[in-house]
Amino acid sequence: MTDTATPVTRTPDDPANSGGPGAQPPKRSYAKLAADESREDYSLRYAPHSFRRWSPSMVAGTALGGIAYLADFAIGASIVFTYGFTSGLASILCAAAIIFLTGMPIARACAKYGLDMDLITRGAGFGYFGSTLTSLIYASFTFIFFALEGSIMAQAMHQAVGLPVEIGYLITTLIVIPIVFRGMGALAKVQAWTQPIWLIGLVLPFLVLAFEAPDAWGEFTSFGGTEGAGSGFSWIAFGLGTGVALSLIAQIGEQADYLRFMPAKTESNRRRWNLAVLAAGPGWVVIGAAKQLGGAFLAFVALEAVGKTHALEPIAPQIEALKPWLGSVALPAAALFVIVSQIKINVTNAYSGSLSWSNFFSRITHKHPGRVWYIFLNLAIALTLMEMNMFAALNKLLGFYSNVGIAWIVAVAADLVINKRIGLSPPYIEFKRAYLYAVNPAGFGAMVIASTVSILAFFGLFGEYAQAFSTFIAAGLALVLCPLIAWLTRGKYYLARPNPVNGPHVEVGDITATHTCAVCDTAYELPDIADCPAQSGPICSLCCSLDSECDDACRKGEAAAGPVLMPVPTLRKG
Repeated sequence: MTDTATPVTRTPDDPANSGGPGAQPPKRSYAKLAADESREDYSLRYAPHSFRRWSPSMVAGTALGGIAYLADFAIGASIVFTYGFTSGLASILCAAAIIFLTGMPIARACAKYGLDMDLITRGAGFGYFGSTLTSLIYASFTFIFFALEGSIMAQAMHQAVGLPVEIGYLITTLIVIPIVFRGMGALAKVQAWTQPIWLIGLVLPFLVLAFEAPDAWGEFTSFGGTEGAGSGFSWIAFGLGTGVALSLIAQIGEQADYLRFMPAKTESNRRRWNLAVLAAGPGWVVIGAAKQLGGAFLAFVALEAVGKTHALEPIAPQIEALKPWLGSVALPAAALFVIVSQIKINVTNAYSGSLSWSNFFSRITHKHPGRVWYIFLNLAIALTLMEMNMFAALNKLLGFYSNVGIAWIVAVAADLVINKRIGLSPPYIEFKRAYLYAVNPAGFGAMVIASTVSILAFFGLFGEYAQAFSTFIAAGLALVLCPLIAWLTRGKYYLARPNPVNGPHVEVGDITATHTCAVCDTAYELPDIADCPAQSGPICSLCCSLDSECDDACRKGEAAAGPVLMPVPTLRKG
């Protein structure tokens, strides 16, 4: 049987290598790309402590480098232009507060357990196959925003050198592939090297306007938009604007893709660890909200000079803001800033998209050729969206997406904050197929009901106010239904059977101890191991996911009556 997974690299003295000349080959071999962790980055499994070699500040810096995107500028400008300053400001701040509150428990869980958003979702109320749908939701977030960011980059190249935007779309897609192909190590370097350029480019336009147009902010605060909304507050405008801003709620998934590499929390690094998780997790939205408001301000200042259409494209306001100081150099300076910003975010979009597609297809097909192949799928969809000019339908597209994204994220957050604290769900995150039901109605049911009702509201079925506040309906229903369903089902569908390897009631001396998988013959840390009756021994989480012949024997009939006899774990040397 030839299949693929992601093994931990062995050391020469690993006990798993002690087989003699007659030793049997492993039952599953690995494709070269899937076995190379410099590219694979444990895409479908727990990130082991042996791989978490970055400091808290390094992980946080890399994660925050991924929020350099200028979609915030375009989204903020679109909200304020459509709904006016007062309603737009309230929308941006309200959405930021919701994103911060829901992102905090998710960020801490990902950093603590070394798991990405998909694996957290599995154990936080959705079940093994229930989270498959959320993998698609997350994948759609990555390619929608890749297309949005790529469009902005193509606009910059068109302004700078006259490159047709259709060709620009292709270039923006191809340019990220070599970086994303190399994985977390390459992404960390790119984010660190480009950060000074990005910070200068971000601050400089506002510095210029502070000196050259000091009265512009006062005029901006009385701006009534370009669609006749007026400068006063409107509940309808507030609801619709918040819905657009909340489309960014799934960004916590991209932050989690970095946070899973956070080192273990200890007494010595406790403060730095907490600050890094706060900053790189929900903290991104503080910068994001400021960028939305700043983008709207730059667009307002440039409106008369460039017109409404170009004012919504971040490159034009950047040029207009820089002209008083840089003159003819304003164009190349603004183009450089936009291109650097878009590369920084689109390597993250492409990387996270490859993870979500990998998680989806591994469960559906029981195959895993390697994360890097799914980069091309994600980029192909994003390129198609760019060529279809999705930028022109920005508000509608993001408003619709918000209803689904917020139902998912709020259901997960509700499980982590409410269900686990009052005992409705297990006190830890269990992500392995061997211990999970296929579908858990607590989180999955809450998300499906909440998103369905809110989408119907979004399309006007329940009236004007329900349409405007459809995302609030999604959030409220998910928040209430997740613990309610867990209570009604008495938490039955969280665990199909107890975890005797590293469950909460198992005494584990060293979490970094390893078992050798009976299928791929490779050593993995205890959180990545399950006891398997089909193999009569330990099995790693990925081999468990890829097994298409066991018929879930560990959760059915006599095999589920008790744990499998396991060998003594092996402690790592050094």
